[in-house]
Amino acid sequence: MMDKEIIMQLYRDENTAMVKKDINRLNEILASSMTLTHMTGYVQPKLEWIDQIQNDEMQYLSSKEDNIKNIEIDGNKASLVGQNRVQAKIWDGGVNTWPLQMKMYFEKKNGEWTVTKQVASAY
Repeated sequence: MMDKEIIMQLYRDENTAMVKKDINRLNEILASSMTLTHMTGYVQPKLEWIDQIQNDEMQYLSSKEDNIKNIEIDGNKASLVGQNRVQAKIWDGGVNTWPLQMKMYFEKKNGEWTVTKQVASAY
């Protein structure tokens, strides 16, 4: 696969892993220093986010892809914008479906792409 297809697949793999609570896959594709900036502005470290998925504080029930756009690759750095309709129960809230836009950043080390940063917003 070409780099463009690989980073698009990583985006899709993350969405699938969130819904399936596939912690092993999330650990594989997310860099150890990855942060997720939520729509609230809260910047969450990878391990805290994964822990909250594992403990059902964040329950991702479904994720339907609408669009992947703005793919940029510059050497060993890349980014894209993904748009999914995500049904989830976050912390103590009820179940909602959000039009979730994720700006994702990637880095290639030793021939492998990983997600290094994510910034969530609505679309």
